[in-house]
Amino acid sequence: MDSKLHDIVGWSRRYIRLSFMAMVAVVAYVLFFSENSVVDYYHYQTEIDRLRAEIMEGNDSIDYYENLNRRLRTDPETMERIVREQYHMQRANEDIYIVE
Repeated sequence: MDSKLHDIVGWSRRYIRLSFMAMVAVVAYVLFFSENSVVDYYHYQTEIDRLRAEIMEGNDSIDYYENLNRRLRTDPETMERIVREQYHMQRANEDIYIVE
């Protein structure tokens, strides 16, 4: 056991110098504690992904409503279907029963 400890101490004296430790400390500081740290980058990237998904959802909604608006202007059957379904309107000789 004592020889293994002696080997480890000898290896560390040979390969781990003050300049190496300073370099490791600088890299650790830059990666984890500076303004542009890896953790901040991860948070910013997840926020960007969330906002892009929200933009895509908004664009899909816009496309849906533009298409619906176009159909309402051009197709009277679509207009009648929407008015009957959403506003419960009826013709003069008709009874409507709403089941929810």
